[in-house]
Amino acid sequence: MICGAIFGDIAGSIYEGNNIKTKDFELFDEKSFFTDDTVMTIAVGAALRKCAGNYDKLDDIVAATMRFLGRKYPYAGYGLSFMQWLLHDDAKPYNSYGNGAAMRISAAAYYAESINEVKDLSYKITAVSHNHPEGIKGAEATSVAIFLAIHGNDKEEIKKHIVQNYYPIDFSLDEIRPTYRFNETCQDTVPQALEAFFESTDFEDAVRNAVSIGGDSDTLASITGGVAEAYYGVSERVKDFVFDKLHKDLQLFYTYVEEGNHK
Repeated sequence: MICGAIFGDIAGSIYEGNNIKTKDFELFDEKSFFTDDTVMTIAVGAALRKCAGNYDKLDDIVAATMRFLGRKYPYAGYGLSFMQWLLHDDAKPYNSYGNGAAMRISAAAYYAESINEVKDLSYKITAVSHNHPEGIKGAEATSVAIFLAIHGNDKEEIKKHIVQNYYPIDFSLDEIRPTYRFNETCQDTVPQALEAFFESTDFEDAVRNAVSIGGDSDTLASITGGVAEAYYGVSERVKDFVFDKLHKDLQLFYTYVEEGNHK
Protein backbone atom coordinates (compact mmCIF):
# COMPACT_ATOMS: atom_id res chain seq x y z
CA MET A 1 0.00 0.00 0.00
CA ILE A 2 2.68 2.54 0.97
CA CYS A 3 5.92 0.64 0.34
CA GLY A 4 6.44 2.14 -3.12
CA ALA A 5 6.05 5.72 -1.95
CA ILE A 6 8.46 5.14 0.92
CA PHE A 7 11.00 3.42 -1.30
CA GLY A 8 10.90 6.37 -3.68
CA ASP A 9 11.50 8.76 -0.82
CA ILE A 10 14.46 6.76 0.45
CA ALA A 11 15.96 6.26 -3.02
CA GLY A 12 15.74 9.97 -3.79
CA SER A 13 16.90 11.20 -0.40
CA ILE A 14 20.61 11.49 -1.15
CA TYR A 15 20.01 13.29 -4.45
CA GLU A 16 17.70 16.11 -3.33
CA GLY A 17 20.58 18.51 -2.71
CA ASN A 18 22.89 16.77 -5.14
CA ASN A 19 20.81 16.19 -8.25
CA ILE A 20 21.86 13.69 -10.87
CA LYS A 21 20.64 13.72 -14.45
CA THR A 22 21.01 10.05 -15.27
CA LYS A 23 19.23 6.78 -14.54
CA ASP A 24 22.57 5.08 -13.94
CA PHE A 25 22.90 5.17 -10.16
CA GLU A 26 22.75 2.80 -7.19
CA LEU A 27 19.07 2.45 -6.38
CA PHE A 28 19.58 0.55 -3.10
CA ASP A 29 22.21 2.87 -1.68
CA GLU A 30 23.30 2.22 1.91
CA LYS A 31 23.66 5.97 2.47
CA SER A 32 20.01 6.68 1.65
CA PHE A 33 17.51 7.46 4.40
CA PHE A 34 13.83 8.18 5.01
CA THR A 35 12.59 11.77 5.18
CA ASP A 36 9.43 13.62 6.15
CA ASP A 37 7.74 12.08 3.10
CA THR A 38 7.96 8.65 4.71
CA VAL A 39 6.83 9.84 8.13
CA MET A 40 3.76 11.58 6.74
CA THR A 41 2.90 8.73 4.35
CA ILE A 42 2.88 6.32 7.28
CA ALA A 43 0.84 8.76 9.38
CA VAL A 44 -1.85 9.08 6.72
CA GLY A 45 -2.04 5.31 6.30
CA ALA A 46 -2.32 4.79 10.04
CA ALA A 47 -5.10 7.38 10.28
CA LEU A 48 -7.08 5.71 7.50
CA ARG A 49 -6.79 2.33 9.17
CA LYS A 50 -7.81 3.78 12.53
CA CYS A 51 -11.00 5.11 10.95
CA ALA A 52 -12.08 1.51 10.28
CA GLY A 53 -14.28 2.55 7.38
CA ASN A 54 -15.95 5.52 9.10
CA TYR A 55 -14.39 8.67 7.66
CA ASP A 56 -16.62 11.26 9.34
CA LYS A 57 -13.71 12.40 11.52
CA LEU A 58 -10.87 11.55 9.14
CA ASP A 59 -9.62 15.14 9.06
CA ASP A 60 -9.22 15.25 12.84
CA ILE A 61 -7.67 11.79 13.01
CA VAL A 62 -5.20 12.41 10.21
CA ALA A 63 -4.13 15.75 11.68
CA ALA A 64 -3.58 14.19 15.09
CA THR A 65 -1.65 11.25 13.64
CA MET A 66 0.56 13.47 11.49
CA ARG A 67 1.33 15.63 14.49
CA PHE A 68 2.09 12.63 16.69
CA LEU A 69 4.56 11.04 14.28
CA GLY A 70 5.89 14.35 13.03
CA ARG A 71 6.86 15.41 16.53
CA LYS A 72 8.67 12.12 17.05
CA TYR A 73 10.78 12.93 13.97
CA PRO A 74 11.14 16.73 14.05
CA TYR A 75 14.31 16.75 11.93
CA ALA A 76 13.03 14.66 9.03
CA GLY A 77 13.04 17.61 6.63
CA TYR A 78 9.69 19.43 6.95
CA GLY A 79 9.18 22.85 5.45
CA LEU A 80 9.02 25.73 7.91
CA SER A 81 5.28 26.38 7.55
CA PHE A 82 4.39 22.71 7.89
CA MET A 83 6.68 22.37 10.90
CA GLN A 84 4.81 25.22 12.59
CA TRP A 85 1.55 23.44 11.77
CA LEU A 86 2.89 20.21 13.29
CA LEU A 87 3.87 21.89 16.55
CA HIS A 88 0.53 23.60 17.26
CA ASP A 89 -2.56 21.51 17.99
CA ASP A 90 -4.91 24.31 16.98
CA ALA A 91 -3.08 25.31 13.78
CA LYS A 92 -5.29 25.95 10.79
CA PRO A 93 -4.58 25.06 7.17
CA TYR A 94 -2.28 27.67 5.67
CA ASN A 95 -3.24 27.81 2.00
CA SER A 96 -0.28 25.71 0.88
CA TYR A 97 0.19 24.19 -2.56
CA GLY A 98 3.42 22.45 -1.61
CA ASN A 99 4.16 19.02 -3.00
CA GLY A 100 3.88 17.54 0.48
CA ALA A 101 0.17 17.30 -0.26
CA ALA A 102 0.83 14.67 -2.93
CA MET A 103 3.70 12.70 -1.42
CA ARG A 104 1.70 11.52 1.63
CA ILE A 105 -1.58 10.56 -0.06
CA SER A 106 -0.97 7.07 -1.51
CA ALA A 107 -2.87 5.03 1.11
CA ALA A 108 -6.14 6.84 0.35
CA ALA A 109 -6.53 5.07 -2.99
CA TYR A 110 -6.55 1.66 -1.29
CA TYR A 111 -9.41 2.55 1.04
CA ALA A 112 -11.67 4.10 -1.57
CA GLU A 113 -14.40 2.15 -3.33
CA SER A 114 -14.88 4.64 -6.18
CA ILE A 115 -13.29 7.61 -7.89
CA ASN A 116 -15.62 9.91 -5.99
CA GLU A 117 -14.66 8.39 -2.68
CA VAL A 118 -10.92 8.64 -3.37
CA LYS A 119 -11.44 12.32 -4.17
CA ASP A 120 -13.35 12.78 -0.92
CA LEU A 121 -10.71 11.01 1.17
CA SER A 122 -7.94 12.91 -0.57
CA TYR A 123 -9.64 16.22 0.15
CA LYS A 124 -10.17 15.47 3.84
CA ILE A 125 -6.56 14.38 4.27
CA THR A 126 -5.07 17.26 2.31
CA ALA A 127 -7.15 20.21 3.46
CA VAL A 128 -6.04 19.93 7.09
CA SER A 129 -2.88 21.76 6.01
CA HIS A 130 -2.61 22.18 2.21
CA ASN A 131 -5.96 23.77 1.41
CA HIS A 132 -4.90 25.83 -1.63
CA PRO A 133 -6.70 24.60 -4.79
CA GLU A 134 -3.38 23.51 -6.31
CA GLY A 135 -2.55 21.50 -3.18
CA ILE A 136 -5.95 19.81 -3.28
CA LYS A 137 -5.49 19.16 -7.02
CA GLY A 138 -2.02 17.65 -6.68
CA ALA A 139 -3.06 15.22 -3.98
CA GLU A 140 -6.25 14.29 -5.84
CA ALA A 141 -4.45 13.69 -9.14
CA THR A 142 -1.95 11.42 -7.39
CA SER A 143 -4.54 9.42 -5.47
CA VAL A 144 -6.78 9.08 -8.54
CA ALA A 145 -3.85 7.80 -10.62
CA ILE A 146 -3.11 5.22 -7.93
CA PHE A 147 -6.78 4.22 -7.73
CA LEU A 148 -6.95 3.73 -11.50
CA ALA A 149 -3.77 1.65 -11.42
CA ILE A 150 -5.11 -0.54 -8.62
CA HIS A 151 -8.27 -1.19 -10.60
CA GLY A 152 -6.58 -2.41 -13.76
CA ASN A 153 -6.38 0.63 -16.02
CA ASP A 154 -3.36 0.70 -18.31
CA LYS A 155 -0.92 3.60 -18.44
CA GLU A 156 -2.54 5.11 -21.51
CA GLU A 157 -5.94 5.18 -19.81
CA ILE A 158 -4.50 6.66 -16.62
CA LYS A 159 -2.60 9.36 -18.52
CA LYS A 160 -5.69 10.25 -20.55
CA HIS A 161 -7.67 10.74 -17.34
CA ILE A 162 -4.94 12.87 -15.77
CA VAL A 163 -4.55 15.06 -18.87
CA GLN A 164 -8.30 15.54 -19.24
CA ASN A 165 -8.93 16.36 -15.60
CA TYR A 166 -5.74 17.68 -14.01
CA TYR A 167 -2.54 18.49 -15.91
CA PRO A 168 -1.58 18.92 -19.59
CA ILE A 169 1.42 16.58 -19.56
CA ASP A 170 2.86 17.58 -22.93
CA PHE A 171 6.53 16.89 -22.30
CA SER A 172 8.89 13.93 -22.06
CA LEU A 173 11.50 13.37 -19.35
CA ASP A 174 14.28 13.73 -21.91
CA GLU A 175 12.92 17.15 -22.84
CA ILE A 176 12.82 18.53 -19.31
CA ARG A 177 15.80 16.74 -17.75
CA PRO A 178 18.46 19.30 -18.78
CA THR A 179 16.62 22.30 -17.32
CA TYR A 180 14.32 20.95 -14.58
CA ARG A 181 15.28 22.38 -11.20
CA PHE A 182 14.22 22.11 -7.56
CA ASN A 183 10.57 22.97 -7.07
CA GLU A 184 8.34 22.32 -4.06
CA THR A 185 4.95 23.10 -5.63
CA CYS A 186 2.38 20.50 -6.60
CA GLN A 187 1.88 22.01 -10.03
CA ASP A 188 5.56 21.63 -10.91
CA THR A 189 6.15 18.29 -9.21
CA VAL A 190 3.11 16.07 -9.67
CA PRO A 191 2.98 16.18 -13.50
CA GLN A 192 6.70 15.36 -13.68
CA ALA A 193 6.36 12.55 -11.16
CA LEU A 194 3.43 11.07 -13.07
CA GLU A 195 5.31 11.27 -16.37
CA ALA A 196 8.16 9.34 -14.72
CA PHE A 197 5.61 6.58 -14.13
CA PHE A 198 4.09 6.83 -17.61
CA GLU A 199 7.50 6.37 -19.25
CA SER A 200 8.51 3.45 -17.02
CA THR A 201 8.89 -0.24 -17.80
CA ASP A 202 8.72 -1.56 -14.23
CA PHE A 203 8.69 -0.33 -10.63
CA GLU A 204 12.41 0.25 -10.28
CA ASP A 205 12.59 1.94 -13.67
CA ALA A 206 9.84 4.35 -12.59
CA VAL A 207 11.81 5.40 -9.51
CA ARG A 208 14.99 5.79 -11.58
CA ASN A 209 13.05 7.99 -13.99
CA ALA A 210 11.88 10.25 -11.18
CA VAL A 211 15.27 10.64 -9.55
CA SER A 212 17.00 11.21 -12.89
CA ILE A 213 15.25 14.49 -13.67
CA GLY A 214 16.62 16.18 -10.55
CA GLY A 215 14.59 18.70 -8.57
CA ASP A 216 13.01 17.67 -5.27
CA SER A 217 14.23 14.12 -5.81
CA ASP A 218 12.82 12.37 -2.74
CA THR A 219 9.33 13.81 -3.14
CA LEU A 220 9.26 13.28 -6.90
CA ALA A 221 10.27 9.65 -6.46
CA SER A 222 7.86 9.17 -3.57
CA ILE A 223 4.91 10.28 -5.71
CA THR A 224 6.10 8.18 -8.63
CA GLY A 225 6.76 5.18 -6.40
CA GLY A 226 3.24 5.27 -4.99
CA VAL A 227 1.69 5.06 -8.44
CA ALA A 228 4.23 2.54 -9.72
CA GLU A 229 3.61 0.16 -6.81
CA ALA A 230 -0.11 0.17 -7.55
CA TYR A 231 0.59 -0.64 -11.21
CA TYR A 232 3.52 -3.04 -11.07
CA GLY A 233 3.74 -4.23 -7.46
CA VAL A 234 7.05 -4.29 -5.60
CA SER A 235 9.67 -6.98 -5.10
CA GLU A 236 10.67 -8.60 -1.83
CA ARG A 237 14.00 -6.81 -2.13
CA VAL A 238 12.21 -3.46 -2.19
CA LYS A 239 10.06 -4.44 0.79
CA ASP A 240 13.06 -5.59 2.83
CA PHE A 241 15.05 -2.48 1.95
CA VAL A 242 12.23 -0.19 3.09
CA PHE A 243 11.64 -2.05 6.35
CA ASP A 244 15.33 -2.10 7.26
CA LYS A 245 15.64 1.65 6.70
CA LEU A 246 12.88 2.51 9.18
CA HIS A 247 13.42 3.11 12.88
CA LYS A 248 11.78 0.52 15.13
CA ASP A 249 8.75 2.60 16.09
CA LEU A 250 8.18 3.53 12.45
CA GLN A 251 8.43 -0.16 11.58
CA LEU A 252 5.53 -0.79 13.95
CA PHE A 253 3.36 1.90 12.37
CA TYR A 254 4.37 0.81 8.87
CA THR A 255 3.40 -2.80 9.63
CA TYR A 256 0.12 -1.59 11.13
CA VAL A 257 -0.66 0.21 7.86
CA GLU A 258 0.48 -2.54 5.49
CA GLU A 259 -1.39 -5.27 7.33
CA GLY A 260 -4.61 -3.31 7.55
CA ASN A 261 -7.79 -4.73 6.06
CA HIS A 262 -8.46 -1.80 3.78
CA LYS A 263 -10.88 -3.51 1.40
